[in-house]
Amino acid sequence: MPWFKKTKDIKTERKVKIPEGLWVKCDSCREIVYKKEIDKNLKVCPKCNYHFRISARERLKLLVDEGSFTELDVNLETGNPLGFKDTLSYEDRIKENQKKSGLKEAVISGDAFIKGYPVSLVIMDFSFMGGSMGSVVGEKISRAAEHALEKKQPLITVSSSGGARMQEGIFSLMQMAKVSAAIRRLKDNGILYISLLSDPTFGGVSASFAMLGDIIIAEPKSLIGFAGPRVIEQTMKQPLPENFQRAEFLLEHGLIDMVVERKNLKDTFAKLFELLL
Repeated sequence: MPWFKKTKDIKTERKVKIPEGLWVKCDSCREIVYKKEIDKNLKVCPKCNYHFRISARERLKLLVDEGSFTELDVNLETGNPLGFKDTLSYEDRIKENQKKSGLKEAVISGDAFIKGYPVSLVIMDFSFMGGSMGSVVGEKISRAAEHALEKKQPLITVSSSGGARMQEGIFSLMQMAKVSAAIRRLKDNGILYISLLSDPTFGGVSASFAMLGDIIIAEPKSLIGFAGPRVIEQTMKQPLPENFQRAEFLLEHGLIDMVVERKNLKDTFAKLFELLL
C-alpha cells in the first residue's frame, strides 16, 4: 500500500462576473433582455412588446418637438397639512423622492409643440412616490387645464400613478373633484382634451381626470383600473378574466378609444389634431 492517497481531480469553475445593469427582466414575459436593446427600442421589450415605465423627462423627449417645451409652475412644492409621519416625516419623504427622481413633484407641466401644434402638457412620473396625486399634483393639473383654456389649445395628460397620496389624506382626495371641474370647463368651451394612460394608472387618478378625456389612449399592456386585480379577486372570491385591467381588455370592453405603441404616439397625436382642430 502506498503511503499516499490518490486524490480525485477537482475541476475549478470560474465565476464570470456580469456587471450590474446589463440585463433587465421583463415585467410581462419574464424574459431576461439586454438593457441596451431595450433602451434602443424606446424602453419597450423586443420579445413581448411590454412598455416599461419611463420618467417624465424621457416621455417629454419622445412626445414633443425638440426644444419646444416651456415648463410652468416649476416651484410649486407641497407642505405637510396633516403633520404626517411614518418611518420618515412627510417633509423628509418628499426630499428623498426629489433626490431620487430629480423632480420637485410627481408631475411636470407646461407648453410645447407636437409636430408644430401648440399644446398644454402634463406628465406624471411614477418614480416620485408612485406618481401619487397630492395637493401640488392636483394644482398643477388644474392650472394646466386653465392655461389650455386661456390659450385655446389642446390639453394632453400622461398618467402613471398608484392613485391619491395617503400622506395628505382628505386634501389629496379633494384633488379629484378639483381636476375634474377644471377638465369640465375645457369641455364646456370646446377645448380638446386627450388622456394618455401608461402602466400603471390606478386609484384617484383613474377615477378622475385620466378617464375624462375626449379621447383616451393607452400604451400596450398597461395596467389600468381603480383597485388592483389582487384586491378585486380577494373581494369577489373568484378568478378574474385573463388580462383583466390590461389596456387591450379595456379597449375590447369600450372603456378606452385606442391602444397605441410608444413609437407611434407623437404621430397619432398630430393626426388627431389634424382631424379635430
